[in-house]
Amino acid sequence: MKIALSVLLSLSSIAYAAPETFVLDANHTKPRFSYSHFGYSNQESRFDTLSGSLTLDRVAKTGSVNVSIDTTSVNTGSSLFNGHIQGEDFFDTAKYPTITYKSSMFKFEGDKLVAVEGDLTIKGITKAVTLTVTSTLCMPHPMMKKEACGANATAKIKRSDFNMSKYVPYVADEITLTIPVESIKQ
Repeated sequence: MKIALSVLLSLSSIAYAAPETFVLDANHTKPRFSYSHFGYSNQESRFDTLSGSLTLDRVAKTGSVNVSIDTTSVNTGSSLFNGHIQGEDFFDTAKYPTITYKSSMFKFEGDKLVAVEGDLTIKGITKAVTLTVTSTLCMPHPMMKKEACGANATAKIKRSDFNMSKYVPYVADEITLTIPVESIKQ
């Protein structure tokens, strides 16, 4: 009887540790990027359209994320500059309509997710990028009545690493990426 109970308890803990899949909420997940403009100010722009998913196993402390950003949805606040930044010197959206990020590892400190390591692809160039994660929270969504997870993630990258170095050093080479994430369990 004791052996059967032990087996049953170990199987129930395995089921509890199963990975959960969440779909990114495109209405509340708007990646932003900021940079110094001639040293006068820091400019911020965002992408309005993306898709992706998050898989999280909170017990095993593992997970993955897969995001695809529509580069034609770049929003600088100026239609003239939107067109300019979609050109060949920058995102070249006609040739490269998406930016992707695919994780390779989640890093936890205790129960808290603190970083995501993965590959960022812009203009067909892939570089390893670590996202620093803050403000993580998983709980039932009060309106959708489903489990939801959210976080803020940031990283610094160089435009020149992705063949987008026009106007460097006047327009900064270093870009700060900020990704507020909200996702709903499927």
